[in-house]
Amino acid sequence: MTFEPGARTAWHTHPLGQTLIVTAGIGLVQEWGGAIQEIMPGDIVWIPPRVKHWHGATPTNGMSHIAISESLDGKSVEWMEKVTDEQYRR
Repeated sequence: MTFEPGARTAWHTHPLGQTLIVTAGIGLVQEWGGAIQEIMPGDIVWIPPRVKHWHGATPTNGMSHIAISESLDGKSVEWMEKVTDEQYRR
C-alpha cells in the first residue's frame, strides 16, 4: 500500500494483530494513547491483536508498506473514526 504525503488510515484494530514492513519513504504509526513513531524503509512494526492504531505517510513524504494481517471468523480489520488533523500533527 502506498500513501501520498499527508495520507493516513483511520483508527482501526485487527483481531489477530498486524505486521507492517516499510518498503519506501517515511511514515508514521501510532497506537491509541501512545506517541507517534516515525518508520523508515526496512522497519518492521508489529501491532498486537485488538490494539487501536493508525499508520500513514508524514506530512511531507510519501510512504509505502506491506501490511500483513490474518482473518478471524472472516474479519481482518475493524475500522473506526478518522484520525483528526490535531491527532496527526502531534
